[in-house]
Amino acid sequence: MREVIITRNYLQYPEGSVLIKFGDTIVICNASVENKVPQFIDEMTKGWITAEYGMLPRSTTTRNRREASAGKISGRTAEIQRLIGRSLRTVTDTSLFPGYTIMIDCDVIQADGGTRTAAITGACVALYDAFCWMIGNGIISECPLKEWIAAISVGLVNGKPVLDLDYKLDSNADTDMNIVMTENGKFVEIQGTAEKTPFSLSELHKLLSLAQNGINKLIDMQKRTTGLL
Repeated sequence: MREVIITRNYLQYPEGSVLIKFGDTIVICNASVENKVPQFIDEMTKGWITAEYGMLPRSTTTRNRREASAGKISGRTAEIQRLIGRSLRTVTDTSLFPGYTIMIDCDVIQADGGTRTAAITGACVALYDAFCWMIGNGIISECPLKEWIAAISVGLVNGKPVLDLDYKLDSNADTDMNIVMTENGKFVEIQGTAEKTPFSLSELHKLLSLAQNGINKLIDMQKRTTGLL
């Protein structure tokens, strides 16, 4: 696994703000507390968590156009936003913050593979800090985060299982996979694709085991960063 650095309270204004680095991939994850919920949510009984994701124009080797200037977001961006929000909701008791929405903003300032996995891992810490802020301000009485969650990529490169692929490895991978898992070892998402050569069931098991080991390490880092270990 590449070197992972999690920095809390990175920005001054958000209720939760984390800068996370997976090697040369760098993502800012902010959690904002809003006193409202979408119309499809009963504000008397539940809260909501949603996410937005974006890549800055020079987060890659060449400048990519801002999606706002194009007037719509790409399918990739929409997929990642839904993945981040869905992942965080699976480990949260939304009944403990009724009437409130936690808005997660994940902005990639430098990309070298694994931006979505870094975003999920960092966003969980930002969400925890936002809940701590709500407790400190008397809005809620207990932390709604039921368990920690993290994500990492795995793949087969030249037939060998590899953990946490950077862009170069990802570009040459026979199989590319993103795994989201809770600290209790349950899967939230398994995104796996054979880019060149189909993979076997035994190879899949090896990749899942490798991902679980990496995610366990990431969750330990999350807990140490927040003082829970």
